Amino acid sequence: MDIAIPIFDGITALDAIGPYEVLSRLPEAHVHFIAKGPGPKRTGNGMLTLTADEALSDVPHPEVIVVPGGYGTRALMSDEELLGWLRSADETSRWTTSVCTGALLLGAAGLLDGLEATTHWRLLDKLPEFGATPVARRVVEQGKIITAAGVSSGIDMALTLAARVAGEEVARAIQLAIEYDPEPPFDSGSTAKASPETLELADRLT
Repeated sequence: MDIAIPIFDGITALDAIGPYEVLSRLPEAHVHFIAKGPGPKRTGNGMLTLTADEALSDVPHPEVIVVPGGYGTRALMSDEELLGWLRSADETSRWTTSVCTGALLLGAAGLLDGLEATTHWRLLDKLPEFGATPVARRVVEQGKIITAAGVSSGIDMALTLAARVAGEEVARAIQLAIEYDPEPPFDSGSTAKASPETLELADRLT
């Protein structure tokens, strides 16, 4: 099963690596990190490099598409090479998914029109521009389109997808294999729980 994760300069690393850690453990999975051109891609803070081993055109028909987010998505929202690949790949994919602001790229490609979707809380209000209805949930399923909210929710999305692809028992086993059993030290992981002061600081740090 070919799983394509497009990466780019300005990516948020966990948006891609979280789903990769889950989906790479699916039976017969083959994860492709792809880009407009192969080579290194720097994260938004410039501290980490991910490498695309193949070009978009090398993986035209993946079974699964996972579009990560990050500040780099802004520059790609009018990039017809990437958007055209997304439209074409979606025509034959079994699942088309996004994490964080990757949803904006799905929207720019016209893939969210008429659907419910989610993205990072700072940009939920952008989704109606693409004909989507914003939903403040960590994972939103709409047929074969699955969107995840900010950053860490990509792991939840990937486990949801793993259950759809290989069954709940396999997904549960993957969750155990990566020991994904969150016990955060603070209960401030959503805008519904965070104090105004925490929200203001997070807005500056995002």
